[in-house]
Amino acid sequence: MLNQQIISPEITPLQFDQTVEQALKKMEDLGVSELPVIRDGHFEGLIAEDDLLDANTTRPLTEFQHDLQPFAVNAEDHFLMAARLMMSRNLSIVPVVSADKEYVGAISQKSMLNRLTYLTGLMDSGALIVVDMDPQQFSISELSKLVETNDAHIRHLNTSIDEITGNLVVTLRINKQEVSDIVATLQRYDYHVAYYSGEEHYENELRKNYNNLMNFLTM
Repeated sequence: MLNQQIISPEITPLQFDQTVEQALKKMEDLGVSELPVIRDGHFEGLIAEDDLLDANTTRPLTEFQHDLQPFAVNAEDHFLMAARLMMSRNLSIVPVVSADKEYVGAISQKSMLNRLTYLTGLMDSGALIVVDMDPQQFSISELSKLVETNDAHIRHLNTSIDEITGNLVVTLRINKQEVSDIVATLQRYDYHVAYYSGEEHYENELRKNYNNLMNFLTM
């Protein structure tokens, strides 16, 4: 998905003829820490709330051109480029511009989180399995094969590097809830399962036995 496809319509830019008071009020209403400033449709930069808080509220934004931050992403780039910029610069919004630096819109943190949620499969049903391994051990085909031997499929797969151990952390979203057999299979093939969640078969059996016992005691 491209940056231009997840623009937040509620985030509107500031103009240079607006005042500090107007800018701060708009930031407060939108719940953001910065806003884009444009001139004749052209993106000039981001103005941060911190740069305006101690200023005379009647001053126009033209007097803060040296405080503008140039951070923006291209409309035709993948939205993960905006996610990286948002995180690295600790931004509450990311401006989106055309190749000619024409202002297209802005992406809010809410819109970004929404899209990342779908990308990682968090909205899908099914269990979650996290496997910790040496990067050289990673094989998508083998993981898929081991999961499929238990009549299941991988819906989503995401990877990251553990900053402390240097190991590869592989997060699997499986298309069914009971994953105790899959976990056992992965462990049998020397995969370290760091975490899993789902309605495991043995938990279901335990709940069933508990309910039977309580029914017996109340007879």
